[in-house]
Amino acid sequence: MRAPHALLLSLSALMMAFAPGTARAGSKSAEKALDETTTGRKPYNVVQNRFFTKDQRFELSPMLGYVPNNPFVKRYIVGVMGAYHLSETFAIEGAAMLSPDLGNSDVKDLTRTLVVIAQDAGSGSSKFQQPLEKMTLGGTFAARWSPIYGKINLIGESVLNFDTYFTGGLGILSLAEYRARYNDACTDPSTGCDVVDLGQSTPRAVVPVNLGVGMDFFLTGSLALKLDARDYLYIDKKPQYDPNTPETESRLYSTFLATVGVSVFFPKMQPRLFDY
Repeated sequence: MRAPHALLLSLSALMMAFAPGTARAGSKSAEKALDETTTGRKPYNVVQNRFFTKDQRFELSPMLGYVPNNPFVKRYIVGVMGAYHLSETFAIEGAAMLSPDLGNSDVKDLTRTLVVIAQDAGSGSSKFQQPLEKMTLGGTFAARWSPIYGKINLIGESVLNFDTYFTGGLGILSLAEYRARYNDACTDPSTGCDVVDLGQSTPRAVVPVNLGVGMDFFLTGSLALKLDARDYLYIDKKPQYDPNTPETESRLYSTFLATVGVSVFFPKMQPRLFDY
């Protein structure tokens, strides 16, 4: 009778030894089945029930902008930006911009003040010249990364979905270069004549690095309000104030562009197969 008891004890020990491995195998199988149900991707650890999806969609954004960091001239921008979203996080984009040259209408008061001070100090319009540049055309190509998606509870049950993105890439800017001087023909500014003589412009092009940040506020399944800020950085010669003394040293220039626009996404957003 002792032999059967020994056999039962051996079988019990053997079953207990294999039980944890069987449980682990069952857990892995369940996890694999869950992954297959969600098309092979694990759920994102982000805000749930994403209202707006961008994956494999095109984006077209007409926009208006302004260059706030040019102290000598005003630069207003009209343009269009296009992008293709490789995923919810990454996209490639390109933009084209136009800023019409309106002559003396673009000149800020600081430029007028500088040429008047130089004239009163006896420098003379033939010697002092204030270099300034107007951006007239621009084009960029960049990559976009959108790591942040969120929701804002505005009033009551109204929820606004948004995302924040960062961009980096290269571009080309077409510049109209001027040498502002005192207008000798303007003997009495009170008559309405302009004290600034811009002279003839010299066109040239630069290739900047562009870095930016922006936000999309999603209004419908195909429309979003876009706020975008870009900094175009390039190295060029220092300003030349005296035509008889050419500058040989270089410095870093920055053209900062702030824009607002409306983004149109197409094709139509696909129904969600699972929660984001």
